[in-house]
Amino acid sequence: MLNPGLTGSAASFSFSLPSIAVFCAALQPVVGIIVLSVTIMQTPEAHTRFWIPELDDVYHYLAGISTNALMGLGAFTALTTYWLAFQKKAIKPRIDPNQQSVELPGGEGIRRSLLMEGDQPITCYYHDACTLYELFLRGLRESNNGPCLGSRKPNQPYEWQSYREVADRAEHIGSALLHRGHSHTGDKFIGIFSINRPEWTISELACYTYSLVTVPLYDTLGREAISHIIDKATIATVICDVPEKAWMILECINGKGTPVKTIVIIEAFETDLVKRAQECDVEVISFKEFEALGKDNHVEPVADCMLCVHDVHISYLPLAHMLERVIHGVILIHGARIGFFQGDIRLLMDDLQTLKPTVFPVVPRLLNRMCDKIFSQADRPLKKWLLHLAFSRKTAELNKGVTRRDTIWDRLIFRKVQANVGGRVRMMITGAAPVCPTNLTYIRAALGCQLYEGYGQTESTAGCSMSLPGDWIAGRVGPPLPCNDMKLVDVPEMNYFAANGEGEVCVKGPNVFKGYLNDPEKTAEALDEDGWLHTGDIGKWLPNGTLKITDRKKNIFKMAQGEYIAPEKIEMVYNLSQLVAQIFVHGDSLQACLVGVVVPDPETLPEWMKKRGIEGTHSELCKNKDVKKAILEDIWRLGKEAGLKSFEQVKDIVLHPEMFSIQNGLLTPTLKTKRAELQSYFREKIDEMYTKIKM
Repeated sequence: MLNPGLTGSAASFSFSLPSIAVFCAALQPVVGIIVLSVTIMQTPEAHTRFWIPELDDVYHYLAGISTNALMGLGAFTALTTYWLAFQKKAIKPRIDPNQQSVELPGGEGIRRSLLMEGDQPITCYYHDACTLYELFLRGLRESNNGPCLGSRKPNQPYEWQSYREVADRAEHIGSALLHRGHSHTGDKFIGIFSINRPEWTISELACYTYSLVTVPLYDTLGREAISHIIDKATIATVICDVPEKAWMILECINGKGTPVKTIVIIEAFETDLVKRAQECDVEVISFKEFEALGKDNHVEPVADCMLCVHDVHISYLPLAHMLERVIHGVILIHGARIGFFQGDIRLLMDDLQTLKPTVFPVVPRLLNRMCDKIFSQADRPLKKWLLHLAFSRKTAELNKGVTRRDTIWDRLIFRKVQANVGGRVRMMITGAAPVCPTNLTYIRAALGCQLYEGYGQTESTAGCSMSLPGDWIAGRVGPPLPCNDMKLVDVPEMNYFAANGEGEVCVKGPNVFKGYLNDPEKTAEALDEDGWLHTGDIGKWLPNGTLKITDRKKNIFKMAQGEYIAPEKIEMVYNLSQLVAQIFVHGDSLQACLVGVVVPDPETLPEWMKKRGIEGTHSELCKNKDVKKAILEDIWRLGKEAGLKSFEQVKDIVLHPEMFSIQNGLLTPTLKTKRAELQSYFREKIDEMYTKIKM
């Protein structure tokens, strides 16, 4: 691995020890041949002894070359040998990238993955791991009882629990639940109200071990929703991480009959909480005591790829959502490790640099922020030129199926970006919302890792399609997974027809849910009579059999002039602006145009406006009319370049200095915008914009 560094007019190179060893190994046979040739030419005895008549012309040719030239030729040969031996090979696709799915006969437009063997969908990848409990036991065997779950305190290294320790603790928690009257045939729903931490996974595994069902809760749902879930699932036991959440549970059940009988708390709590719980006829017990209870009343368990044991996953996406839990399952079945973040998303970069994960799931919003960071550092023409050159060279390799992070561009341009996420990431997956194809390609090039784009819903166990290894063209979510079939159905009000390869995405297979708990009406809305899940997303089949998500049926609205609008598509285009951190596009059937709320990027905006002679704090810039005009013109330009129609462009915007966040209730835990909450929060400003437009 060469590391060029210029000093004056001379270039010096520093080699790592592995590179020296490999280079010398490649050089040794070549040098030996050259030394032998020189010896033969210069020593009469050797000349006679080693003379081969068939090589007479070669000997005469070598005799006319100087020793220095021969040594140079040898060095060149060694370097060429080294380059050929260690050149990164392209990932070999398992199926033809030009035909990744096939349409089934029958005329219904049903497509199936070519990875599916036979007519039956895959229900398990390993025959010794057909249940979630068996999945963990396989990881225990594969890892040879290696490290499993890791966590850390601020400014401290990660501390790890082994697979055996996790299995034992899960059995103790599960045994305690059985001792309290839970069973897989009766009271089987267990609430978990916690951020990502080892106890979350241990509690979940406890349920899998004894065929119980986890019901995730999170505080951004609000008290009313939490109360509804508890009542709907008749949850008798809730496991909380902090006392504040236990207080919230008690407030939800105050003054009414409730199924909650036990609250288990992981962190320390005060006696006031215990007294208040007793008034509600609820017992509060610590996680440690609950674990000891299960140990004393132990019950034997009765539960009905591309990763290896060296891989490490960082867990920060909420475990209340299906995607993160599926990723945990994939990690554990291979005996790999899960390291949890500290609980504060603002410290995620610190956790990444400490843990140095190899597997890193991301949401589109985080990808967009990473891209903004990369391009904001190119503040001079030369830097911009180098950055675009580096991207073009690495993208060219991507198009050949090669992903790596050991090129000269990685050393010069992308090393800092890679170090920010730990420097070892080799696999990423994104989903949850549409992602800009350009940004996806940039991240693949900058991090030099495999980045897969998936699509699915909780109702389809997170995924129903995903891009495949070797297919690095961004903007599509791959063929159907081999566990389900997919088809498109007509959406005539939006002018989408399955005959044209466009329509609402529908999924059917063993990964599709059976229905919403105790809610047949909602179940009938999602599942049709034939068992097809109607996702509400609009998709398009591409010629190679992959799916492209193009629109959203559920969030569309009709304008006063009768045109249908998909706001998420417009927001994705506007988010390409370096000046925009977040945006909310609004419209309704009583108005003839769109308006928007923009949160300017607090890092990019000041520097960008300073070049135009405008300075001030972030809040001051958000009140400046010239700043608003500049941002509006920039997003109009992007909309025009993306082919947005005139009625799809916002007519006015308002600048808001505070980021939409989970804390202020404007984002979901997976960082999706809460459209209803945003509309209510900015109602006054929205009405004011429409009033000015009409004037």
